[in-house]
Amino acid sequence: MKNFVFISLLFTSIFNAAAQETFFDPIDTVETPTGTMLIYGDRTWSYLGEENFEGIMNARIHEMVCDDTVYSYNSKWSHEDVITCTTNDVSLMKDTLWMCVLDTMHENYAIPFDGAMTSKYGYRRGRRHNGVDIDLETGDTVCAAFDGKIRYAKYHENGFGNLIVIRHYNGLETYYAHCSKLMVAPNQDVKAGDPIGLGGNTGHSTGSHLHFEVRFYDNPINPELIFDFKEKVVKDNLLVHSGVFNPNSGSSKRSSSSSSSSTPSTPVNKNAKTHRVRSGESLWIISRKYGTSVAALCKLNGLSETSVLNIGQVIRLK
Repeated sequence: MKNFVFISLLFTSIFNAAAQETFFDPIDTVETPTGTMLIYGDRTWSYLGEENFEGIMNARIHEMVCDDTVYSYNSKWSHEDVITCTTNDVSLMKDTLWMCVLDTMHENYAIPFDGAMTSKYGYRRGRRHNGVDIDLETGDTVCAAFDGKIRYAKYHENGFGNLIVIRHYNGLETYYAHCSKLMVAPNQDVKAGDPIGLGGNTGHSTGSHLHFEVRFYDNPINPELIFDFKEKVVKDNLLVHSGVFNPNSGSSKRSSSSSSSSTPSTPVNKNAKTHRVRSGESLWIISRKYGTSVAALCKLNGLSETSVLNIGQVIRLK
């Protein structure tokens, strides 16, 4: 407690000194259940002890795309910049990266807000619309889509209004724009479904709604490649290649059979001894269907948690 008081008084003293007064100097500290928060003069805050965090949430993906001999992609951990790197040219990608959107450590997800989609990803009135718009009322609660860490939480002057950016363990970032209130801070850890803000009409918005984006190393991806917003489920696997960044990719007008293949609630015979893999299924989805675990399936079938399944492959369940 003495050290905390000393640090608090020291930061306050520094901030009050006229020669040192900037918005980047903490003006106070507050003890919270999730750690010590540093309070800044521009009404933002962050957590003590994470100043040297480099922002790498998925080491496997990061190593693949940051290799100097391949892509040299970068994505800074910045609380001030919404887009952290403008040189990540995904149109040059020659390989396909398999991304597990959910895994056994971070297997939860949430639809940011359960509302009607009013605008899709792609071109809108001749301009790119990098996300989807979800209808809501000002004050409705907006939730985190996946487990992750808050990278950006402040007012964005160039259109987003009150904006929250979360970096996730799966290698993606999600954006939540036009909020009326921010309920999280930079460097804060969040779980899927945690309240992060209240919906609103801030920034360049003509009515209350949530603008929701999914980005891979600062490049937008159609959120409907990740979520089935109608069925309120996540599409467990994502194959990342240059084509997924096309504004016309991932049209929601897919057949009902393809969308249902990733739905964990598809009726199944719980007493079945084997399962034949269908399009879009993963070990996690199969485990959910039959009430077992990925670890159990791996042990029975000699697989690893990252194994890619083939359509028609027979998976032992018992």
